Amino acid sequence: MTGHIHEECGVFGIFAPSTQEVASTTYYALFALQHRGQESAGIVVNDDGVFKAYKDVGLVNDVFSAEVIKNLGTGNMAIGHVRYGTTGTSGRENAQPIVVNHLKGNMALAHNGNLVNSFELRAELENEGCIFHTTSDTEVISYIITKERVKTSSIEKAVLAAMGRLKGAYSLVVMSPSKLIAVRDPHGFRPLCYGVRDDGSYLIASESCALNAVGAKKVREVAPGEMLVFTKDGIQSYTDYCGQEKKFCVFEYFYIARPDSEIDGCYVHDARRRAGAFLAEKYKIDADIVIGVPDSGLDAALGYAERSGIPYGIGFIKNKYIGRTFIAPDQKMREDKVRIKLNVVESVIRGKRVILIDDSIVRGTTSDRIVKLLHDAGAKEVHFLSSAPPFLNPCYYGTDIDSRDHLVACHHTPEEFAKMIGADTVGYLDIEHAKLLTGGDGTGFCTACFDGKYPTEIPAAANKNRFEQKISENPKFQKKQ
Repeated sequence: MTGHIHEECGVFGIFAPSTQEVASTTYYALFALQHRGQESAGIVVNDDGVFKAYKDVGLVNDVFSAEVIKNLGTGNMAIGHVRYGTTGTSGRENAQPIVVNHLKGNMALAHNGNLVNSFELRAELENEGCIFHTTSDTEVISYIITKERVKTSSIEKAVLAAMGRLKGAYSLVVMSPSKLIAVRDPHGFRPLCYGVRDDGSYLIASESCALNAVGAKKVREVAPGEMLVFTKDGIQSYTDYCGQEKKFCVFEYFYIARPDSEIDGCYVHDARRRAGAFLAEKYKIDADIVIGVPDSGLDAALGYAERSGIPYGIGFIKNKYIGRTFIAPDQKMREDKVRIKLNVVESVIRGKRVILIDDSIVRGTTSDRIVKLLHDAGAKEVHFLSSAPPFLNPCYYGTDIDSRDHLVACHHTPEEFAKMIGADTVGYLDIEHAKLLTGGDGTGFCTACFDGKYPTEIPAAANKNRFEQKISENPKFQKKQ
């Protein structure tokens, strides 16, 4: 992954007015959300209260063959999920959506985000006799909702009661035999929106690009703290948990979201161009060409070129048939994949002073490889700029940074890092400019990974594999010496 952080997850849901090919619709929507998670994918179809589910590890196209989609059948509701896990390992057992059969019927749930109190909630549930089959915090959410459901008269009342116990980041799609529910945590850390289609279907998605992919028109974002319930009678909004300070993850604009997605009235592409323009104001470098690291560095590079007047060029060609480099299990394989994935256009680079812009510099583990590619192609100078501020703190809300240990900005100044990777300059966007990417007043964002100002309590157990570690440390499961 060229030293970046891992993505989020993507969720999708559809409520149709009549029986139709909802599995196919969900399949195409998950394709549009593939950038948010490449570990696993899953779909659950609701056909008159009967749930059919399929999920597995791999990309959407690998998990779902034409035969699998056909076997899922038709229905009037479906939910889907693509996963990169920030809690739990990447095995099939942690793939989503999760399906629960309980006393009052069925429920399926897909989740994007990360709870800060999942460890405590899981310990409480285990003490009550609950048996867990996964090591993700999504199963914790499903248990909390199910417990409330057996005590309440409706699924929406159960979800509302569960929201009172969940802390942290969660954008949820929940499906019952007759209802589809969208839920966003009170701070609105992660994106979630809904739209409509000409046939009367309601659709929920992490990003608007998924709505566009299946012919839907976006209506609006799900508000922080809001629950929307979709039924045959229409939409009902519950705002019991609205009113807290919004803290949307600003890194969605830098890297996670797709450029053609629109979030809170701002297209991601425009936000990234604005980041590049801010970099041009801060770093007035005498250079011959501006290039970006594909894909999410391209928009910022364009913004830098427009503001600085330095020509924009295509310096790298990306191999579209290789997965993101973070999937490789060790550093050598990641570096090999960088060479295969990115090829320099030597005619553009040779003899030039190059400004290279990437969306972020997190671990910096393969930055030297990218810089070396440019030098090997004949670049006279390489000035490496990040369109995001330096990462200095862990994220507890769904992005895979659980420690400061490998964050390069925590251990090296820009000058030191530039020397390490062979660059003439290393620079970062200012945090105040990061808050202005959408053209607003700079409020309403979570920037804790940059400034350490967390909107919630910090979890006592924060590492990604905390539940696996808990099991391995239990004497009952340790091998006898």
